[in-house]
Amino acid sequence: MKKKKQNGGSAFEKFATKVCKAAGSTPAFIGAFLIVAAWAVSGPFFNYSETWQLVINTGTTIITFLMVFLIQKAQNKDSLAIQLKLNELVASNERSSNSLVDIENMTEEEMIIIQKYYHRLSELAKKDESIRTSHSIAEAHSQHELKDKNRTKHRAARNTDKK
Repeated sequence: MKKKKQNGGSAFEKFATKVCKAAGSTPAFIGAFLIVAAWAVSGPFFNYSETWQLVINTGTTIITFLMVFLIQKAQNKDSLAIQLKLNELVASNERSSNSLVDIENMTEEEMIIIQKYYHRLSELAKKDESIRTSHSIAEAHSQHELKDKNRTKHRAARNTDKK
């Protein structure tokens, strides 16, 4: 399968992605730890002055402030990518409920209603013989009844064959 050339996105998007990956790396943590350690060791040389304290406070505040926006930008992109992948899975399965494709745009109350349906599905799944049995929201009860009838038929057929 040929890989399509992907649009790299905006300069800010590229920058945010690179900075987030770098900030989450082991070298970044070690670097930050060494800066804090150097600051702490330098305390006696500066008599633990207010300026000495202000340096670390100002530095960490500025970095934290900027990182919040960069991380949020990268998180938004990742969240959208995951949402699109899940939408594709839901849309491609003929037995799944298409009402879930746009769930991220539903209200919290609507999501709670769907959560109750899934709770009911989990109750039905617990009654099944196999954990591999599945249900969709729209067809949960009828599917469960159909599966029960089929299992009953198969058991009866097996019992008849044994006799």
